[in-house]
Amino acid sequence: MTQTFKNAAMIPALLLATSLPAMAQDGIANAQANIAAYSGIPEFVAPGVPFDAKACMADKSILTIPASSAIPFIKVIADHKGQLAEGLGFKHEQWENQGNPTQWIQGMEYAANNGFDVISLLAGADPRFFEPQVKAAQEKGVKVVTSHLTGLEIDAPAGVDSNTAIDYKQAGKLMADWTIAQTGGKTNALILVSNEALSTDSLTDGLTEAFGANCPDCQYEIVNVPIVDWATKIQPTVQGKLQANADLNYVIPIYDSMSTFVTPAIAIAGKRDSVKVATFNGTPFVLDLIRDGTVEMDIGENLDWIAHAMLDAEMRLLCDQEPITDSKVPLRVFTADNIAEVGNPADAAMGYGDAYVQGYRDLWMTNE
Repeated sequence: MTQTFKNAAMIPALLLATSLPAMAQDGIANAQANIAAYSGIPEFVAPGVPFDAKACMADKSILTIPASSAIPFIKVIADHKGQLAEGLGFKHEQWENQGNPTQWIQGMEYAANNGFDVISLLAGADPRFFEPQVKAAQEKGVKVVTSHLTGLEIDAPAGVDSNTAIDYKQAGKLMADWTIAQTGGKTNALILVSNEALSTDSLTDGLTEAFGANCPDCQYEIVNVPIVDWATKIQPTVQGKLQANADLNYVIPIYDSMSTFVTPAIAIAGKRDSVKVATFNGTPFVLDLIRDGTVEMDIGENLDWIAHAMLDAEMRLLCDQEPITDSKVPLRVFTADNIAEVGNPADAAMGYGDAYVQGYRDLWMTNE
């Protein structure tokens, strides 16, 4: 399904004729200011009070069900959660899958039948697809949580015990603002989304709000490609859009692992100089594409920081602490100007400072 927007049509012609230059200048300045605010090393903000994680979790266990183990961004987070759990001395497993809800259900049943204390649905594994299995697990004493699934402004999916959110809407605004600033308010973009992921709602809202506020004359088209179809449909979709719209100057894959299939399409069309890629997530292989010029900008999240934050929220749920809804995981804009800070090759935990590592040690009372 495809939606096409041209926001200038919603503004009276007289208003455009008399005030667009000033409005455009203000919008570009606002976009530049938003980008600048997220371009430096972020600060660590504690999501809650300290607690003795090792003592509390000694006899506990967590099963993480990623939205898809085939998506590097999600796989890295799940792996890092496991490493942290090992260091804290409790059982953590992840349910390998390829993004099929049937596989998520199998993981739910496995956890419920094998004595896990928490099922963590990570980054897109959506409990709306299997509400009966959520209830069945809870009836066996298993807590079901969602993490990195929704934006801060979206309520938790009905039925789960807890939901830890990310500021997806701000990430959407940053993607739009980057293209506005880079084109001087002349964005003509193809935006690739996956509507089955709840995070898509917030990301899309952020994009459309930023375009509406800062560039009412920008043009963009939103195209849905389900996660399970990325490998087969993204590249031909992008190739077709590049052929149909000679004025495209940006492709915005809202999840950066989509870039695997976006950048070849642009290269085949011979448009690497005229069509740029702006995206979100901070997956290491995509950060490396900034270094070679294949991707122009990626709004990064420290994947190791995410693993700390999600595990922290899940442990608090089992340790009689206040539930965490805002993960406090920050965003950072990466471009050619600061990409050297992430290492070469890019490291999932570099480029954000290391204050969060000591911060979580303090919170979990693991300092020697």
